[in-house]
Amino acid sequence: MIKAIILLGNPGRQYEETRHNIGWKVGDNLSFFYQLDWQKKFKGVYSQILINGENFSFLKPQNFMNLSGESVQPFMKFFKLSPEEIIVVHDDLELDFGKIDFKKGGGLGGHNGLRSISQQIGDKNFYRFRIGIGRPARGDVTSHVLGKFTPDEQISLPILLEKSAQALEYCLENGINTAIKKYSKMKVIN
Repeated sequence: MIKAIILLGNPGRQYEETRHNIGWKVGDNLSFFYQLDWQKKFKGVYSQILINGENFSFLKPQNFMNLSGESVQPFMKFFKLSPEEIIVVHDDLELDFGKIDFKKGGGLGGHNGLRSISQQIGDKNFYRFRIGIGRPARGDVTSHVLGKFTPDEQISLPILLEKSAQALEYCLENGINTAIKKYSKMKVIN
């Protein structure tokens, strides 16, 4: 059962609107976002909320993406969480822009945030909520993930963030296995 949600992003104004920060942006679109009382700890900010009588903890690491595990590991230790009790919300190059997917474990897909978490907690068998950003048609991957969304993507982005937040809430209310079945590589924008 999921007990904690890790929202990945990079700190700093220069990264606010980049593809790599979509995990934070999904968190900002949760219907209960303004009820979250963020506290500084674990090289990040965290909050807790009751949903349907269940307590959920949220973490936004505040160090750079490639050091995310340095925030996640002490957070998990403090709350006595196993890898199977967390879900990491992150951008994913392997999914087209507009697609979302829940999965457990698997490869790290070259994602430095996931790699850092896996190294720090000694396990890659945690749940992920993947938000598709697509691969660049040309150019390097780093410039793509640290770049801003295209004008066309920016038109659809609010819908993607809203639908992604709804899917995450569905997961918290109905369980990860139900969410995996419902949202398998689902395209949420046309």
